[in-house]
Amino acid sequence: MTKTCLIIVDGLRDDTARKCCNWLMGSVAQGDARLWTMQACLPTISAPLYETIHTGLAPADHGLMDNEGLRPCPHPNVFSTLQGAGKTSGVVGHSYFHSLFAGSTFDPFDHVEVDDPHSPITHGRYYSMDGYDADNAVQPAEVDLCGQLWGIAKRHAPDYLLLHSSSCDTLGHTHTGLGAAYERQAGKVDKALAQLIPRLREAGYQVLITADHGMDEHGDHGGDAPSLVNVPFFAFDTAITAPEGQVLDQRALAPTILSFLGVAAPDTMKAAPLA
Repeated sequence: MTKTCLIIVDGLRDDTARKCCNWLMGSVAQGDARLWTMQACLPTISAPLYETIHTGLAPADHGLMDNEGLRPCPHPNVFSTLQGAGKTSGVVGHSYFHSLFAGSTFDPFDHVEVDDPHSPITHGRYYSMDGYDADNAVQPAEVDLCGQLWGIAKRHAPDYLLLHSSSCDTLGHTHTGLGAAYERQAGKVDKALAQLIPRLREAGYQVLITADHGMDEHGDHGGDAPSLVNVPFFAFDTAITAPEGQVLDQRALAPTILSFLGVAAPDTMKAAPLA
């Protein structure tokens, strides 16, 4: 059993990660990490794919097809399965994760900071981005999110950690997936992760980095273009030995995380763990 951290960089294209995430790519070059392309499920929309990543089910199978249909996840998932096995979790991310996996609709006055041993998400720190539009990103700084996650790791050492950053998605919608501001933001995320990941590794976590979906040249996502379905998958300190050119299945993430933590995957997770 190895403690595991998954980092989701929302809206990060595979080609943008390879072009702009210099610290991560340097880690691959020196053999500290490995990199594959992962194929996102359809539709390439955030909340459905948050659920896919944590249930191992495609949106057509779990039933959440857009962000507007948000509801508590009705399927076995990483958080509920870990809770049933007596393990703990910590999340720093968008409030959608609370609404999907913590058992109740997000209320900013009750749920911005949660430490609850009876919740499927044991320790949660959430942001809502309330008021977001093209003129106001309402976006927390990457290093602040990384600092919050490290605080949870230091104080509580959960078995599973999740960090979710929205900034690439936000700037991609405003400036498109080919825009300079979008690419610069990918570099800023990379710089923040360069401060966090060595700390996590030193604390005994293996670290996975991916995206839910990509971003197209119009500043949108949802379809099946390569710029939307191809996302990066970096892995530090794992036993994954898949060939470098193999395209990995996003549905394999949930059973892979559980296998790393020594917990049997529920029967609903049909994909084989990454190996």
